[in-house]
Amino acid sequence: MPKIKVKRSHPTTDMTAMCDVAFLLLTFFILTAKFRPKEPVEVSIPSSTAQIPIPEKDIMLISVTPDGRIFYGIDDHATRLALLDEIAKRNGFTVDGQMQHNFETMDQFGVPLKQLPQLLKLSPEDAGKFVQPGIQVGLATPKDSTKNELEDLVRFGRYLNNNIRIAVKGDKEADYKSIDKVVETLRKTNSNRFNLITSGKTVSSLDK
Repeated sequence: MPKIKVKRSHPTTDMTAMCDVAFLLLTFFILTAKFRPKEPVEVSIPSSTAQIPIPEKDIMLISVTPDGRIFYGIDDHATRLALLDEIAKRNGFTVDGQMQHNFETMDQFGVPLKQLPQLLKLSPEDAGKFVQPGIQVGLATPKDSTKNELEDLVRFGRYLNNNIRIAVKGDKEADYKSIDKVVETLRKTNSNRFNLITSGKTVSSLDK
């Protein structure tokens, strides 16, 4: 009696479910991705051999441009909105919903506090074209009687968020006097521990 030859079959895998999962994950990442807003000013930071990573949240960032303009920002949205209310109360202006939204989406700003309402009333496109003169940072000397608004902002930020950490991002072409104004302001607010942001996404910690 001849042998019955069993037909060999090759196992197959249905990839339909895996494709569905892949597309679901792709859709999830697209919908939840947060695009980084355009910074109001570009700062070319110096290099460093330090290997201290930048904290991911609760950062008060002070930037200094090559021409000496100073910008200020806080990453935490709740602290940012509370800061706006404090600035409005101290400078006598009213904040509406549109101004709140614009400030919440603004990483940094660099205008005297009296001019902040003017900036916040602009559309995002117009705000991007607006040349911000920088925050007022006077040293209260006979030669420099300009009000030091950066000092107020540092105090407000630290009061509103106890976990805040201060980082200074100075352009490598910025003059020493501008950086010194920032450091002196931090000293006056007893913010003796802060970080200098350098290239390679690292910071140098300073404890004065």
